[in-house]
Amino acid sequence: MTDTPARAHRRPLLARARALPPWALLAAGALTGALAGGAYGVLTPAQYTATAYVVAVPTDKADPASALGFAQAYGRVATQLAVLGDAQVWAGVPVAELQSSVQTATSPDAPMVSVTATSSRPALAADMANAVARALTKHADDNKGTTHVELRQFARALKPSGPSSASPALTTLVGASAGGLLGGLALLVRPRREGEDAAGARPASVPSPALAADAQGTL
Repeated sequence: MTDTPARAHRRPLLARARALPPWALLAAGALTGALAGGAYGVLTPAQYTATAYVVAVPTDKADPASALGFAQAYGRVATQLAVLGDAQVWAGVPVAELQSSVQTATSPDAPMVSVTATSSRPALAADMANAVARALTKHADDNKGTTHVELRQFARALKPSGPSSASPALTTLVGASAGGLLGGLALLVRPRREGEDAAGARPASVPSPALAADAQGTL
């Protein structure tokens, strides 16, 4: 019964895999991962991040506890259409870009809201953060009569001096580490060499019946 072409082609590949030294898989995996990570770091545009801060201040008719609660609420509505609709005019970008590029965060201990924007252009990242913070402050001021809490600008977002995304050197290092790990896993499941199989499958020696009988006669 003849072998199929696929099976005949598979045998040389298995033979080559068995012939490779153990370190070859590790080196190949690390090299491939380093090349992939370096290419990702070079081809992916750098991202810049800028953050603006606003603080909730109670009026004479409110207490600090209510300011803390409204800061949490304003942090949740900062990325809603009611706020971003005004921010897009000052930032000069569509609402969809603001929704995908701007994030907010609040603190459980301080009545403060941070507005963080990310963009491939440093100046635009600062403009978007400041625009959303300004729109949020205006939204809070419009409702100050009922909430008795107003938002004030605490710190403006500045143009970032450097990217916040990983550098090509870092992505290369991460890729090399991941590739080396995959190479180690491939080393565990690779086909063994013929010598290794023979050595591993060699049965333990057992005395022949004749030698066993001679040994009993001498006792």
